[in-house]
Amino acid sequence: QVQFVESGGGLVQPGGSLKLSCTASGNKFRIYTMAWYRQPPGKQRELVANITTGGATTNYADSVKGRFTISRDNAKSTLYLQMDDLKPEDTAVSYCHRPVSASSGYWGPGTQVTVSS
Repeated sequence: QVQFVESGGGLVQPGGSLKLSCTASGNKFRIYTMAWYRQPPGKQRELVANITTGGATTNYADSVKGRFTISRDNAKSTLYLQMDDLKPEDTAVSYCHRPVSASSGYWGPGTQVTVSS
């Protein structure tokens, strides 16, 4: 069973940037599509972005297109999310995710992102 260690969350002012990291245990990171999700306060968890095994294909939620960049370093078994031009509505707990099926997978513990002046 895979485990994830997330880091990089915190408090930032509107317009600022944060970079999230998610490091996976084991040696199979490179063969799985990975994703970032987030759960804003009082709302359901939502997909932010995903990336294919080699990083060639990425997809983003409309709300973050042009501001967030997902990437991965397979040699380090690490997934990243660069978040620029952050807005108060980006406040959420962010989770890395490895899908196993359409309805299941492995989740990181979550890291809090707070955008506030």
